[in-house]
Amino acid sequence: MEKDITILYSKKVSEYDLFVSAFLYPQGLKAFFKQCELLKPGLRLLDAGCGTGIVSLALIEALHSCNHMMYKSIDGFDLSSSMLARFQNKLDKRKIDNVTLHQANVLTLQELPTGWNNYDLMVSASMLEYVPKDKLVPALSGLKSLLSEQGTFLLFITRRNLLMNFLIGHLWSSNLYSRQELINSFSLAGFTKVTFKEFPFSFKWLDLWGYIIEAR
Repeated sequence: MEKDITILYSKKVSEYDLFVSAFLYPQGLKAFFKQCELLKPGLRLLDAGCGTGIVSLALIEALHSCNHMMYKSIDGFDLSSSMLARFQNKLDKRKIDNVTLHQANVLTLQELPTGWNNYDLMVSASMLEYVPKDKLVPALSGLKSLLSEQGTFLLFITRRNLLMNFLIGHLWSSNLYSRQELINSFSLAGFTKVTFKEFPFSFKWLDLWGYIIEAR
């Protein structure tokens, strides 16, 4: 499964960026982060399954627009070297500093560099759909261990419905979850507070795509 997903996304890097851009997903993320109360100066951030950097870049833009708030550092990991190369290229073109990327698997987080822990905020989008269903709880538990005591995990994940079953489940070979399945999985992984958020009204159609989960 891991090999298949790596091959899929390595071959479809450009297609992925075009696919999500067609639905104004990057703009929706930026709008969400701009109203997010979790953003503050000096954050240590982790982008788990960072892909081509869509979430991190939206977050950076949101921070910049909020009185030019600066983050301390952003670390990001992904399974696909092609995705990481595309992300690094975007960073270089925009001259963005203090972002470190690493190739790693969410199921083997010991591969991460020393010091990749104690994060104030962790974000993840469109990654856990590709973890085998029986590995979802261990993956969440591993990610939780990287948070600081007061840290928060923001997950953007595809919801299970008829439209997404075809657009994401079939076309992108992903696992989809119901709201209750996600609540149960977070609880089993050791999270004690799980809250579902929504995209701003001007990007409301993105709620049809997926869930936004804030967990501690």
